[in-house]
Amino acid sequence: MKKILMVCLGNICRSPLAEGILRSKIDVDEVFVDSAGTAAYHVGELPDSRSIDVARKYGIDLTYQRARKFEVVDFDQFDEIFVMDDSNYQNVLWKARTKDDEAKVKMILNESQPNSNKSVPDPYYGGDQGFENVYQMLDEACEVIAKRM
Repeated sequence: MKKILMVCLGNICRSPLAEGILRSKIDVDEVFVDSAGTAAYHVGELPDSRSIDVARKYGIDLTYQRARKFEVVDFDQFDEIFVMDDSNYQNVLWKARTKDDEAKVKMILNESQPNSNKSVPDPYYGGDQGFENVYQMLDEACEVIAKRM
């Protein structure tokens, strides 16, 4: 079974959306998708209500998710690790033990916009529309990822 991890800072807005979106596009019996945060601010919490609302608008349920912190062992448990922005990228790479670990870490928007190294913006600055915009960006990237599965 292929295993994919989505990572953002707190694991309550962008990475839960990415997890839910990708799960909606793949066969969950063949691909396992999870999410985590580089910081432990929200461990055990549900995703942000605005992430839940925008996902629900597209028929995706995020209410089963609980925030957790990214751990070094995630390199052993996941085949690919998609990060939302450069800060997440640097924080995850800092924990990498080997070149193989480093090779698993990818900027998610490079999937839909190759070699762009663009960041998924923090949705909080855009209010409800910010969450919608982030959903659309992640949906495009997850569509490309799903096609490779």
